[in-house]
Amino acid sequence: MNSPIPINTLLICGGGGSEHEVSLRTADFIQHRLAVVPDIALTRVEMDANGRLTGSDGEIYQLHQDRQLYREDGTTQPVHYVIPSIHGYPGETGDLQSQLGLFGIPYYGCGPEASKICFNKITTKLWLSALGVDNTPYQFLCSSEAEETAKATMALQEWGQVFVKASNQGSSVGCYKVSSTEELERALDEAFRYSPYVLVEKCLRVRELEVAVYPYDGELVITPPGEVCPPEDAFYSYEEKYNDASRAVTHVEAQGLSDAQRGWIREASCRAFIGLQLKDLSRIDFFLTEEGDIYLNEVNTFPGMTSISMFPKMMENAGHDFSHYLSSLIHKAMKTNDQ
Repeated sequence: MNSPIPINTLLICGGGGSEHEVSLRTADFIQHRLAVVPDIALTRVEMDANGRLTGSDGEIYQLHQDRQLYREDGTTQPVHYVIPSIHGYPGETGDLQSQLGLFGIPYYGCGPEASKICFNKITTKLWLSALGVDNTPYQFLCSSEAEETAKATMALQEWGQVFVKASNQGSSVGCYKVSSTEELERALDEAFRYSPYVLVEKCLRVRELEVAVYPYDGELVITPPGEVCPPEDAFYSYEEKYNDASRAVTHVEAQGLSDAQRGWIREASCRAFIGLQLKDLSRIDFFLTEEGDIYLNEVNTFPGMTSISMFPKMMENAGHDFSHYLSSLIHKAMKTNDQ
């Protein structure tokens, strides 16, 4: 019997940004899960801040528009599929996906427009409102001029406590919890270093709920909500989210939710996934207030897949195998691309 023709799959990780190291850990998870799939030949490269690709052998690689991966010695190999395992820029921002689209190479994850919309916290909120999905009260600032920052001061006075967030950063990077005008000034300065737009969001006492959304064997799966319980003295910071020594407690299924609450979370997740034209995966985060209000907080188009990450845990809890899930997406893309 002839062996199946291998699908040359390029795993691009790193990115050189603030989430470089976590991107490598996500790539470790994906590489391990695909190692059991016999017809997928995986090549892993690490991208630096200048877009240079380095292989595990130390060689420099270049991906060209002819869908060939070139080594420094001039040898090439075809690339049939790409997995952009990069959190933050340029993986979650749509930049890398745009390039792959120009090259005509199918890839894992959301397209460039959906990625760009969801990576920007402000445009996410505008789209969610248009889709009829409630989100937390906010102001957004388009500059650090006094007229704009005055809106932040008024929000702090009205709400008592706010989050200041750089609009186009992921995983709690550039996010600050603020209770005083002195803290507000420092937080705005820091946030504007990350982003030209800044979100000022009402701070609420909430339960933090998450669902994983992905296609599996032809059906769109929306998992039961999981829950993240950050330490009482801090919000769910970047360090708490990805540090193996995190003090945050996670529950793969949240307890004590009513059928109505679960139903609305499912409905809002479906509206977001379909309305934003997401593809292959997302982790959608919600806030449940003490008053019972539910707000969609964030749509993450490429969630972390580390040893403590919720997306793979919720998929496993739903009875689904990650290796089968991802290899099925790759095989489906190959059939579509051949047509």
